[in-house]
Amino acid sequence: MKLDELIEHLDYKDLENFKNVEVTGISYNSKTTKPGDIFVCLTGEYTDGHEYAPNAIENGAVALLVEHKVDAGKTPQIIVSSTRHKIADIADRFYSSPSKGINLIGITGTNGKTTVTHLIQKILEENGQKCALIGTLGYKLTSGGEYRDAKHTTPQAPELQATLRMIKDVEKIDNVVMEVSSHALEQNRVGGCLFNGAVLTNLTQDHLDYHITMDNYFEAKALLFKGLEEGNFAVINLDDNYAERFLSVIPEGVRIFTYGVKKDADIKAKDIHFSLNGAEFTLALKNEEYKVNLHMNGMFSVYNVLAAVTASTAMGIDIKTSLKALENVKGVAGRFEVVAKKPLVIVDYAHTPDGLENVLNSAREITPDDGKLICLFGCGGDRDATKRPKMGAIAEKIADKIIITSDNPRSEDPQQIITDIIAGLKNVNPETVIVEPDRGHAIALLKTIAGNNDVVVIAGKGHENYQILKDRTIHFDDREEARKVFEGSVI
Repeated sequence: MKLDELIEHLDYKDLENFKNVEVTGISYNSKTTKPGDIFVCLTGEYTDGHEYAPNAIENGAVALLVEHKVDAGKTPQIIVSSTRHKIADIADRFYSSPSKGINLIGITGTNGKTTVTHLIQKILEENGQKCALIGTLGYKLTSGGEYRDAKHTTPQAPELQATLRMIKDVEKIDNVVMEVSSHALEQNRVGGCLFNGAVLTNLTQDHLDYHITMDNYFEAKALLFKGLEEGNFAVINLDDNYAERFLSVIPEGVRIFTYGVKKDADIKAKDIHFSLNGAEFTLALKNEEYKVNLHMNGMFSVYNVLAAVTASTAMGIDIKTSLKALENVKGVAGRFEVVAKKPLVIVDYAHTPDGLENVLNSAREITPDDGKLICLFGCGGDRDATKRPKMGAIAEKIADKIIITSDNPRSEDPQQIITDIIAGLKNVNPETVIVEPDRGHAIALLKTIAGNNDVVVIAGKGHENYQILKDRTIHFDDREEARKVFEGSVI
């Protein structure tokens, strides 16, 4: 693509050394820049891409997208107000707006995004339609297929647009369901994407190290709904504290569908019961009622199913088709995943106060009268520290015993993170509170602590198979570690 065509509709401030070169790719990492690329100088939290422009030119970059002029010889420079926002515009242009030919559904919220995307993918397949998925675990072209790697919940714009183009043209798939994170919305990584529908799971405290306030966090999430056009649909969890605020920003002409348990939503779950086998409830919409039996467990699973069914109903899929698809789903990797039976050991990704509360309440529902609920968890380093005492208080309140350990400490001192968690406890009794900074050792301790009738929740990392330490990243998988400890009762 010629440079003038690439920037034809771009709102740029100035041009420097312009010549109409041929652009064959987009890069934002000078190390991976290839001949023919336009190099985008992104300004991040720790690095400034403008400093790497000479390296990118050395590797073959033929043009630069910058926020200010750089010393780049005669290389053309397109000067814009924000490279972070404009990279999405040129990526969409370069890949010829792939989302225009796709039924693209965006799922956003603090918790539940991964599960809801998987459930919608299963429903569309049950309805005889192909559906690709993009999210935390990577992207996959069928529900039974393998994941391909993804670096973020929502990839950076060039990778995202390239993936959408591949899904449409190479794989001939017309439906894509995608997790859309608040970071991706605020940084415009999904700029150019035309969503046919948007789904809100919930909004609770997370990422405040980045967004600073809950209002900012809400505004980032709200961008997904504000971008909907007439005839598109929005699905809102009516029980969420922010439901009314989300409803208020949805543009006129967008079809609105609600779901919930407590309020009078369009699609509602009632008569909910949990057992070791899963959740049972009655799904009600209009004057119709359906009995639902899930292999998944916990109230959060009920909400996730409601979100998926409501989105599918908005797409015109018969409710019976949706329920048939979901009753066969065993769950998603690292989400309330049972890895051993005696004791019952559950691994879950919960890493927010609300997420931990939900998973512990769900585990409490299936804890036998003569059993204890044990929670092992930590908190991530270089992330919102205000979550730590809150999560400590929640664990102390719901669980009978807690083991406080490391999560991904990153550059922080693991002991300081643990101290922050302990600050939320009312009573640091060694009979009920155990501290072991080494996560592997902490999981091994469960062998002597947990009895056959107990329920153990290992929270925080879920599907992750690594641990990020100060100076390195190591292989570490909660599920593998738990299976080693309880090898005699592994599922």
